[in-house]
Amino acid sequence: MSRNFYILAAVFVLFAALSAGMSLVPSSFQPGLPANASLWRTVSMFLLLLGLAAALIGVMSHLFEQVDRRSEQARQAARRKRRDSSEL
Repeated sequence: MSRNFYILAAVFVLFAALSAGMSLVPSSFQPGLPANASLWRTVSMFLLLLGLAAALIGVMSHLFEQVDRRSEQARQAARRKRRDSSEL
């Protein structure tokens, strides 16, 4: 699940870099596109923030998955230990 968030974050950051690059291109090379550099920078900033938020969600979901996995392993180990001690 966290891998999907990492991929989404990478896509957002890639598009943020593209829109930041578009703010540096002269308006004569952008027929039919908004030529306002501040608009491209604003879009880039929002995409970067979305990418950072998606990466944070990916990290947090990975941490919670790891906690669930380790608690399940500890529960199984305790059950196995109780079963082995009761057989003796």
